[in-house]
Amino acid sequence: MSERLPAGPRPPIALDHVSRWYGNVVAVNDISFALGPGVTGLLGPNGAGKSTLLHLLAGLLAPSAGQVWVAGRPAFGDPAVYRDVGLVPEREAVPGHLSGREFARLNADLQGVADPGGAAHRAIATVELSDAADRPMRTYSKGMRQRAKLAAALVHEPRILLLDEPFNGLDPRQRLHMIGLLRQMAADGRVILFSSHILEEVERLADGVLVVYAGRLAASGDFRSIRRLMTDRPHRFTIRSSDDRGLATALLAQPAVFGAELVDGLLAVRTSDFGAFSRLVAPTARAAGIRLFEVTPTDDSLESVFGYLVRR
Repeated sequence: MSERLPAGPRPPIALDHVSRWYGNVVAVNDISFALGPGVTGLLGPNGAGKSTLLHLLAGLLAPSAGQVWVAGRPAFGDPAVYRDVGLVPEREAVPGHLSGREFARLNADLQGVADPGGAAHRAIATVELSDAADRPMRTYSKGMRQRAKLAAALVHEPRILLLDEPFNGLDPRQRLHMIGLLRQMAADGRVILFSSHILEEVERLADGVLVVYAGRLAASGDFRSIRRLMTDRPHRFTIRSSDDRGLATALLAQPAVFGAELVDGLLAVRTSDFGAFSRLVAPTARAAGIRLFEVTPTDDSLESVFGYLVRR
């Protein structure tokens, strides 16, 4: 799935039929989209191509085909792009012998910030790392290293933020702070694209979503509409009960159920409505005098959800 880019001036982020391959491996396959200010979630299972997309936007990779624009110019081969972009990579990229403050100051120096010391101080305070700012980063927890990387990305006050799995290692309080911080930055006009393989993270933060699976853009748009696509799809449950055959007969009388069969000693039920089935299975069993021992959705992994979106 790809989208036609809007006519007129280019938005802050724009990809036009972009592909990236490594030998015979296609990591990103013919993706087009455009983003303006706000928070967009890049959602997909591990290995879907999310990190490759972010590295293309950060100018770290050249597209094998298509064009990538950031801040109105090609992302690759133009160091001026880095003035507008802050990148938080997923992989650990912090020198352990430096303190958090020194790491932020180093990035401020690299960006040519007029007051690198002051900029580092503000960035460290923004991510709530001041108490540990002068400790070597090798002593930091994973969540603290995440915040140090974010401080380094913010030190030059970029208008575009690219965040690869930014919530990894954060405790619940730190996650809430990160969500509030990113929302405020988006309200101030920044363009924020963050990747995640966790649906709930995207739901809590993102205004829009890009769903990537196997290198392709499976869906894009408002989160609610994408969530509806994910929910309104065929589902499969396995059930253990005191009378699987009797329960199958009772469930097949329900409009939401379109299939039931015994597989390896379990009752496998297919339904067109996850929520409706979840509400009706217990009352249906009770009315038939059947005891439920186990009800398990068997196709609710992100991989199955995204695979369904790609096949639509």
